[in-house]
Amino acid sequence: MAANLQSPFHILLVEDEPVIRELVRSMLSDGAVEVVCAANGIEGLKLAKSRPFQLVLMDVVLPQLDGISVCRMLKSDPTTSKVPVYMLTAKSKKSDMESATMAGADGYIQKPFKGAELMALVDRLRRTV
Repeated sequence: MAANLQSPFHILLVEDEPVIRELVRSMLSDGAVEVVCAANGIEGLKLAKSRPFQLVLMDVVLPQLDGISVCRMLKSDPTTSKVPVYMLTAKSKKSDMESATMAGADGYIQKPFKGAELMALVDRLRRTV
């Protein structure tokens, strides 16, 4: 099925650092992409279940509920299990990546990240929706 590039592509960004939230939002948001932000894991989980998103970008270390737990919950819920979840984090140990993969994460982007890397990911996913 070809992507409808006329419809907005909805991204949920779960990130506790305000500077990174604003950077990612300004980098990715345009008429074709809408970025909704959450500052902690509980808020992110509630938002993810409140409306459809085509992508979740999430930090691992979050207040209230960590990103690995949120990812596991999203992937175990039939209403959100198909949404791609990419961990966006400074945690770079092999064990951290394995934990994210075991929780169901679809990818792992290390901070500091390149804007082109995020934009390429969003562009690729938009074409598969």
